[in-house]
Amino acid sequence: MTQRRISVIAPCRNEQAHVVAFCDAVAAQALPEGVALEVLVADGMSDDGTRELLAQRCAADPRFAMIDNPRRIVSSGLNRCIERARGEVIVRMDLHTRYESDYIVECLAALERTRAANVGGPWRAEGEGATQEAIAAAFQSRWVTGGARSRALDHEGPADTVYLGCWPRATFDRYGLFDEDLVRNQDDEHNLRLTRRGAVVWQSARIVSVYRPRETLAQLFRQQLQYGYWKPFVMRKHGQAAALRQLAPGAFVAALALSLLLGLVWPAAGRGAVLLGNLYGVYVLAASLAIARDEGYELLLRLPLVIVTYHAGYGLGTLCGWFDVLRGRSPSPAFGTLTR
Repeated sequence: MTQRRISVIAPCRNEQAHVVAFCDAVAAQALPEGVALEVLVADGMSDDGTRELLAQRCAADPRFAMIDNPRRIVSSGLNRCIERARGEVIVRMDLHTRYESDYIVECLAALERTRAANVGGPWRAEGEGATQEAIAAAFQSRWVTGGARSRALDHEGPADTVYLGCWPRATFDRYGLFDEDLVRNQDDEHNLRLTRRGAVVWQSARIVSVYRPRETLAQLFRQQLQYGYWKPFVMRKHGQAAALRQLAPGAFVAALALSLLLGLVWPAAGRGAVLLGNLYGVYVLAASLAIARDEGYELLLRLPLVIVTYHAGYGLGTLCGWFDVLRGRSPSPAFGTLTR
């Protein structure tokens, strides 16, 4: 009997602490009868022992294969996997995520129900330890991220983007692979490409996974700096208008910096900077209280700094991105290395 083949694709680099658990989780996925699985891991030339662990798994389980990703960025890793994949359905799974045992089953069911070009679940974050828990709580909050539908855990329906993704192979044949010019935001750009051409991206609350966010404020700042920087390049490529939630952090950082500079020669502008800072402080405090009320007051002391880190990183990155885009420049090499 001919089996239906499903290809799991996963980019990684220097994930020694997570790669074994990830491989075990994928191997333990419940699959429908008659479905064969292949797992393609694109390794970005890891130097921490990840490659050796992957090689051991590939030798022990022929369903697993390691693919070199010398560019060391997510988009190129995904594309190398897709080019190698033999499945009629392609499922992305990342190493910093925990999956329900029926994750693949629910992805396949959503494709069958909706006939969408891409399906996925909501972006659900959980942390371990006080700082990561605060980062996860802020990540999930509309007060911090602006109420993106991809963070709505109960949403079932069309969406602009979804977490990770599951595609019929035909989606990539028709709409192309991920844009390897993008170090970040390659998912958003690909989903935008789909929806601009009339395809459906579908979010299903039945597809359950849990994302582990960054563990420290420094890691969070670097991540948000990159997300902010690359967003204007996606907008330039598609002539896309920015959502308010994407513009607000950059506008605030720009207004505050301009007020401070003008305040050196014009005292009224300096007073404006103080007022702006005070208003933002009130917002951060209100947001922290709202999040702590829902997620636990033990997070309250850490939440203000976490929220400021989110907004400052994304806002500064957006300004740097627009600075290069409006001058017609190529992306800066300073933002060309993927951070963790």
